[in-house]
Amino acid sequence: MTFISSLLHGIALAADMAWETWWALVLGFTLTGAVEEFVTERQMTRYLGDDGWREAGLGTLFGIASSSCSFSAAATAKTLFKKGASPVTSLGAFQFAATDLVVELGLVMWILLGWQFVAADFVGGLVAVAVLVLIYRRVPDSWFERAREHVRKLDGVTCAACGMDAPPEDDDTVTLETEGRTRYFCCSGCQCVYENRDHENHDESPSLTSRKAWERAASSSVKEWDMLWEDIAIGYVISGLIAALVPKTWWAALFGTGETGFFHVASNSVLAVIIGVVTFVCSVGNIPFALVLWQKGIAFGSVLAFIFADLIIPPLVNAYRNYYGDRIAATLFAAMFVASVVAGIVVHYLFSGLGLIPPQGVVSGTAPDDYTFVLNLLVTPVFLAQVTVSYGPERVKTLSTDLPGIAARKWRDLRRSVGLVTDACRIVASATTTDLGSEAWRAGTALRKAGKQIVLAVGLLGEALRGFADSLSRAGTKLREAYEALR
Repeated sequence: MTFISSLLHGIALAADMAWETWWALVLGFTLTGAVEEFVTERQMTRYLGDDGWREAGLGTLFGIASSSCSFSAAATAKTLFKKGASPVTSLGAFQFAATDLVVELGLVMWILLGWQFVAADFVGGLVAVAVLVLIYRRVPDSWFERAREHVRKLDGVTCAACGMDAPPEDDDTVTLETEGRTRYFCCSGCQCVYENRDHENHDESPSLTSRKAWERAASSSVKEWDMLWEDIAIGYVISGLIAALVPKTWWAALFGTGETGFFHVASNSVLAVIIGVVTFVCSVGNIPFALVLWQKGIAFGSVLAFIFADLIIPPLVNAYRNYYGDRIAATLFAAMFVASVVAGIVVHYLFSGLGLIPPQGVVSGTAPDDYTFVLNLLVTPVFLAQVTVSYGPERVKTLSTDLPGIAARKWRDLRRSVGLVTDACRIVASATTTDLGSEAWRAGTALRKAGKQIVLAVGLLGEALRGFADSLSRAGTKLREAYEALR
């Protein structure tokens, strides 16, 4: 198979994974947006002030019902911690569950890997939370109190909707002039959430029968998409390319496939966490890569260790350092590293004892092709409605007029991306056992750059096409109104 055919095969694999999981993502983000709207931050903080097992359990439940974006989860955990929640419940139970035990992650895992991995994710997540509780209870209280003071003294500008950092000089930061002042947002989705929020009563639980509340829930769903779509798409692209381009012998040498025993499982779990850290992909975006690792020979429990490592990727660790200082950032990194490895090992032997581990590389996704098509057909109008409610018909329509220019620019980006992928594959092919670590890092960086270019091209084209479709829909509505007026 030539390089070009392998490259096309990798892109096809990425597209296939995206198609298989589209309905699960829309459904998951819709549920997340609804829960985020109807469960307020004040209600959560009220129950998370202690570090007991009951409070840790509540923190886990609140996390499961909360955001799926690692950065948003970290920002919310910071806010809860700042307002008085204990580090056990906020930085441990809530933050972990809000990233790795949420509905959409489970749905995507169910589709790509099978129900055994979903069950293992839940059990392993509870084990990881328990490990974090035990570790954080042994950290001196003075460390966390200084970290709380550090958070309260932060002068940086944060997003008015989700609390993430939103530096005014950052190109991604969105500004809004309102009430005589400038407000900053980490993304346009958060701006929509803020604009749709009832600022006088947003701490009170809204009514389930309120149309405005459901519109705000739709905006919250779009906010999750806005923060996560790039990570998700990059995860698909990189996973497809790696599955198609990296030789199986390389994976066998890395994971020691065919081996058994505690050392094999433990070393695979440690290696999986390291891979999870250096890939820079978080939350739902790392599930496609987890599929590749499972098919290439990594141990069952180590797949979960890899997924759990999404909370200690370098950008998040840097955020911890900015929020809490160097010492607590290092504590969080070490605690989550240990919790991920321990959870992976425990889950592996527990499920092995129960006979629930499928044959190596075998997946058991549960949505047949016919169902996937029907479900995707059903959820796509829901997604389009959420986008229209959040951004407004006029903003969506404007995208359609930019389609030719976007297509030309992104075609150039795609051509550059092919060159980056070629460079990454050459690095992998030439890597030796003596320089494997540095070469793998270079390869991962090149692949991520390529994936980002491809994803930006596809994403912007998709936005423009959605805008074009909305314009056609509006034109049809106008024609119907004109027809009714003439009758």
